[in-house]
Amino acid sequence: MPVIYKYLGYYFRFYSNEHEPIHVHVQANGRESIMELIMSNNQLQKVNVRPKRGAEPLNAKELAIAREFVEKYYLNIIEKWIRYFVRKQNIRTTVITKKI
Repeated sequence: MPVIYKYLGYYFRFYSNEHEPIHVHVQANGRESIMELIMSNNQLQKVNVRPKRGAEPLNAKELAIAREFVEKYYLNIIEKWIRYFVRKQNIRTTVITKKI
């Protein structure tokens, strides 16, 4: 389960047996939600949020912060998805310490 980003106490990760649509698991403060990237014509149309089975979901404030992050970094998330799941390459965690 690689962590692809660490951002101000939020962990964005892929699970090893993922499926499409491209999505990230976001964990913060012991809670977790899944954010799916809905694309059309290579543009992000929206971010669908769904709960992770068996986990308490992110609260409204955490979701807003996570969504803003995903909307800003979606191209990088897609690139990391392709490198990890398609090309079977290792990916490193990117640590972002400044608020976006």
